[in-house]
Amino acid sequence: MSEAYHIPVLLKESIDGMSIKPDGIYVDVTFGGGGHSKEILSRLGDHGKLYAFDQDHDAQENTIEDSRFTLIQANFRFIKRFLKLEGVREVDAILGDFGVSSHQFDEGERGFSIRFDAELDMRMDQQAGISASELINTYTEQQLSQLLWQYGEIKMSRRLAKAIVEERAVKPIQSTSELNALLTPFFPPTKVNKFLAQVYQAIRIEVNQEMEVLKEFLLQTPDLIKKGGRLSLISYHSLEDRLVKRFIRDGKFSGAPEKDFYGNMLVPFKKVGKLITPTQTEMKLNNRSRSAKLRIGEKL
Repeated sequence: MSEAYHIPVLLKESIDGMSIKPDGIYVDVTFGGGGHSKEILSRLGDHGKLYAFDQDHDAQENTIEDSRFTLIQANFRFIKRFLKLEGVREVDAILGDFGVSSHQFDEGERGFSIRFDAELDMRMDQQAGISASELINTYTEQQLSQLLWQYGEIKMSRRLAKAIVEERAVKPIQSTSELNALLTPFFPPTKVNKFLAQVYQAIRIEVNQEMEVLKEFLLQTPDLIKKGGRLSLISYHSLEDRLVKRFIRDGKFSGAPEKDFYGNMLVPFKKVGKLITPTQTEMKLNNRSRSAKLRIGEKL
């Protein structure tokens, strides 16, 4: 595995948070470059087992030759189904690092980055769903405005959506350079990259249904994790982190937690420790770690 593919974020902290036992069964739902998986394997004994998920075909090139390791090419929204196919019904801990890998940003042809002229794709699984280009050229003005506001937290979302719809009426928007050229005049010159990154984030989240996937995954974890087992989850933007925080605290994404007849909260997890963020040293070594937030939950 090349470190250039993806430098693992909060590596020690996230794996420590899993409280690994040498003979336990573990899952890394975001395999990527394999950095976190390698650290998990280094702490397992001969009878331990690690299952990893990644829907990106490029990640298959990083597979680890180890009898204790199985890489499943699937979206982790289907975690329960695929683990069952492997004969696994309960695990000791699950790790999730929900950031886009450095590899995906740096491979220009995937369309994830504002830095390269490429076709607007942005699909984690290039065999599934609609591409970013299809989204930009088919969503209504209202739909575009809503996703830019909700997932990019862009205040001028209506103006941007209107500009996109007017432009595509003349000519389809198919490349990153075309989208960048259209939107750049709307932003302050010193903050163009920042705002464009927010636009790309919003489109990527919608293309890959990232919020829906995260919710579906989290809702399956109480049935999968053994009592005393752990969830160790790294988020990179407030929308993800809010879902993770609320689920670990309340067992749901909105509203008050369920209570029993006596008023005791019926929640599947309890939080372990406080929110963990990267050190200044890690942020200097890996700029993409700067927004990472790690939360750990223990199954009750």
